[in-house]
Amino acid sequence: MMHDVFLCLGSNMGDRNAHLERALGELEKRGIARVVTVSPLYKTSPVDYTDQAWFLNGAARVETDLSPRDLLSGLKQVEADLGRDAGGVRFGPRPIDIDIILYDDLIYDDEVLIIPHPRMHKRAFVLTPLCDIASEIIHPEINKKLRTLLSEIDDASQEVISYTKEYLA
Repeated sequence: MMHDVFLCLGSNMGDRNAHLERALGELEKRGIARVVTVSPLYKTSPVDYTDQAWFLNGAARVETDLSPRDLLSGLKQVEADLGRDAGGVRFGPRPIDIDIILYDDLIYDDEVLIIPHPRMHKRAFVLTPLCDIASEIIHPEINKKLRTLLSEIDDASQEVISYTKEYLA
């Protein structure tokens, strides 16, 4: 059985765009998930741990036949292979971050994984790209559309700016 999953991807180290592209490619190459739709990318200010470079963030809708825990395991392996240090500073700099935001309409909570992502409704850098690809999806716990949740964020410190790839001459 295939599952409809939304992921948020971010990078704030090295060639951020290349890290995001490679991560999506690895999902398909390794048979973890089939990428269905990818949002535009956004430059976003760091949240929580603010003394670091800005991120490049996007969202992807994928299909997978993996369970939530097996999907998480595959995502963590991709992150590690792309240079993410699992022991790094929480919310700190990282070449790649891949989070499961929604998995079907599942509500799931165990010692290592919570779905829907527990902070998604407070994060403009998550909801903005998600709304580009699925604004009408309803949060299974809060029971509001994603676009409504985005409109309810009242935090001027969260800057989200449309990204256009910069080319060097």
